[in-house]
Amino acid sequence: MDLGLKGRRALVTGASKGLGKAVAAALSAEGAAVAICARDPNRTQAAAREIGAVGIVADLSVVNGVEPLLRQAIERLGGIDILVVNTGGPLGANFDGVTDDMWRQAFEGLWISTVQLIRGSLPGMKKRRWGRILVVTSVSAVEPLPNLAISNALRPGLHGLLNDLSRDVAKHGVTVNALMPGYTATERLRDLGIDDAKVAATVPAQRLGRPEEFAALATFLASEPAGYICGQAIACDGGYLRSI
Repeated sequence: MDLGLKGRRALVTGASKGLGKAVAAALSAEGAAVAICARDPNRTQAAAREIGAVGIVADLSVVNGVEPLLRQAIERLGGIDILVVNTGGPLGANFDGVTDDMWRQAFEGLWISTVQLIRGSLPGMKKRRWGRILVVTSVSAVEPLPNLAISNALRPGLHGLLNDLSRDVAKHGVTVNALMPGYTATERLRDLGIDDAKVAATVPAQRLGRPEEFAALATFLASEPAGYICGQAIACDGGYLRSI
């Protein structure tokens, strides 16, 4: 199948490793021009060289971190047709362990940065009457996960935002969708101290997901043939979710 991505221009955030890197690599392999960003300069540039992408160092968790990223991405790519927002996961903690500062930092990095990235990319998409906006959330948006109070609280709100936005922009040829990764073999699981074998036993597929499997879903949703899929929250979770 020709996904119609040759010559399209994509910005993928949080893409020096894990799911973001896998998505960026898949889009590049389909012929899209890709820019990636992350906070670590060495890791960002190494990933960009490996993928064949433009590497931009940016910290989206700080105030005014988005505007210079968008400016550089648009200058170096010529525009943004595909936006993949991958902000990474908030710190692991239950409600009693979350301070006000942690809530504020997570809201800035998870919510405000998403809004600003979309706001900066959308005008060009609407003008060209073609665009794809994908936001990586989590299965925690549907079923709360243990010890992830921040993610459990903020992710569902993002789904409401994206569904609302999708109804406004579909007529301009722009689709907006959320992607919900389940337990996937990335550094995120190791950072949270999650036992791979114990988690795999809770998944009907009886294994962790692979980043390239998630990337395949994202790449299709970014494609030309996916133009009628809009306002959805789609899981890649090995059957973990029971309520959708």
